[in-house]
Amino acid sequence: MESKAAAIKDEPIPDLFRQLSADMSLLIRQEMKLARAEFTDKGKKAAKSAGFFGTSALFGLAAFGALTITIVAALSLLVPVWVAALIVTVVYGAVAAGAALIGKSSLENVGAPIPEQTVRSVKADIDEIHDGIQRAR
Repeated sequence: MESKAAAIKDEPIPDLFRQLSADMSLLIRQEMKLARAEFTDKGKKAAKSAGFFGTSALFGLAAFGALTITIVAALSLLVPVWVAALIVTVVYGAVAAGAALIGKSSLENVGAPIPEQTVRSVKADIDEIHDGIQRAR
């Protein structure tokens, strides 16, 4: 490390600034690439969770439209029609609530939309730069 520090001391200031600029540009490009990859991964997971919500809504509507009439008609043979409709409504509400809870649980597993690996990497880069400045003094 001492030989590198000695070599840096012998270089002209403009050359050091050029090297610093090139290194910072490379570092920023690499960090942006990492952040993009993390956002893509989290987006895919969030899309999967959204798909579960969409599926639950689609099947809830289809079931409501197709089965409600049949079930109400069958129950109306035993109880008044309004009671049969109320029973069907309560059952459908319970099914919809269960699907929503599953979708919510799946969405919570995605985590916050923060590129955590990139944040750790940038913090490490800042610490390394800070340590390098302290060693140079």
